[in-house]
Amino acid sequence: MSDLAATILLPFQLPFMQNAFLVTLMIAVPMAMLSCLLVLKGWSLMGDAVSHAVLPGVVLAYMLALPLSLGAFVAGLACALATGFLKDNSRIKEDTVLGIVFSGMFGLGLVMFVAVRSDVHLDHILFGDMLGIAPHDLVETGLIALASTLFLGILRKDLLLHAFDAQHARAIGLPVGFLHYGLLAVLSLTVVGALSAIGIILSVAFLVAPGAIAFLLTRRFGAMLVASVAIATGCTVFGILLSFFIDSAPAPTIVLLMTGVFLVAFLKTVRQAKMSVSVP
Repeated sequence: MSDLAATILLPFQLPFMQNAFLVTLMIAVPMAMLSCLLVLKGWSLMGDAVSHAVLPGVVLAYMLALPLSLGAFVAGLACALATGFLKDNSRIKEDTVLGIVFSGMFGLGLVMFVAVRSDVHLDHILFGDMLGIAPHDLVETGLIALASTLFLGILRKDLLLHAFDAQHARAIGLPVGFLHYGLLAVLSLTVVGALSAIGIILSVAFLVAPGAIAFLLTRRFGAMLVASVAIATGCTVFGILLSFFIDSAPAPTIVLLMTGVFLVAFLKTVRQAKMSVSVP
């Protein structure tokens, strides 16, 4: 084996890097699938809201000696439900409500974190710690990823119809309430699964970028799902590898790589649009 090949394969031989690849790839799949629905439904900001809103739940769970993932899930789901309640009972638009709710809960979480002395590092909550993954984190993330992927995969057609036309979905007998709140629950659960890998700040990139890129490149929902998962997993592998060789944080490197892929896809679609217009 050449020295170059040995150098490239070195990260795959290190246990902590193997755990980083595994935990991030597991959660990248449901996040990529969820990303497609959020982009089509116009809920991209909802992913941002939920990812920020889990912080007070994490701190409260630490204070009560409960699993941090349980507190994060409850807080994320509470944020989603509170947003829906405020939107349905006021004249304020949804994006405004989302901004108020997620910034308020994130601020509350920061105040609580500073007030409570804990051995949990704030950077690990905000930006993840995929290089310090423990075995129980792998199991927890794997179970969350499996449950979320099964829900999104089995109900993908119903969720797609609900995203485009909820009234038609209700008229043909689909369980609209279950689909709506089920999607919110899976969104919260997926953010919880991403805590140990990429943190709550950068998880919004995984919930938006893959679906947005796939939306630019495809025309059918099935192809969009496949492309989104491929983009998320590909950027994950190459981002972690790149971070190893340039000595940077893995999660931000993955996000920057996704941003670069989005710009390339955007420029490609713009070029194709101009060429189609110029052709007589």
